[in-house]
Amino acid sequence: MLFMQDSNQDMKKLKSSFFKRSTLVVAQELLGKVLVFKNFRGVITETEAYMGFDDPASHAFRGLTPRTEVMFGPAGFSYVYLIYGMYHCLNIVTEKEGFPAAVLIRGVKLLSKSGLHLDGPGKICRHLGITREHSGLNLITDNEFYVGCIKHNFEFTTTPRIGIKVATDKLWRFLAKLPKE
Repeated sequence: MLFMQDSNQDMKKLKSSFFKRSTLVVAQELLGKVLVFKNFRGVITETEAYMGFDDPASHAFRGLTPRTEVMFGPAGFSYVYLIYGMYHCLNIVTEKEGFPAAVLIRGVKLLSKSGLHLDGPGKICRHLGITREHSGLNLITDNEFYVGCIKHNFEFTTTPRIGIKVATDKLWRFLAKLPKE
């Protein structure tokens, strides 16, 4: 079975050094890692990268604002925002402090008997209960909200990012190639 069901298996939390790297590398290497939020655990299956002042699709493109402040902070923190007034989206800040960059978590397959695949950032946050209240949390030190590593290696594909109107030419969306179950 691709996804181990044993919630007691040895899982190490990712360290800040994992997130302090290139956003494109982090976005690719988050595939197969485990997102932990309270009682939920799920394998990350899809990500998108947003970075810097040259990326018009990034919230930080126009500079530092109260909304984007967390993107300019240290790597390994959560950035949760609300779109369309109804959907929360979870990002994880990457790179060095002062350079705005983050990875959007777009897909998660739950490690539970249901094996539910949450295929969309709004679905993930709604199902897990992640809201703007969870923005700005340190995913390195938090014991209920973090990313862990178990032994899963995935091949992945890249595509243009979706749900945006600018910078659609960048192949910064990463999808794990999941075997048929």
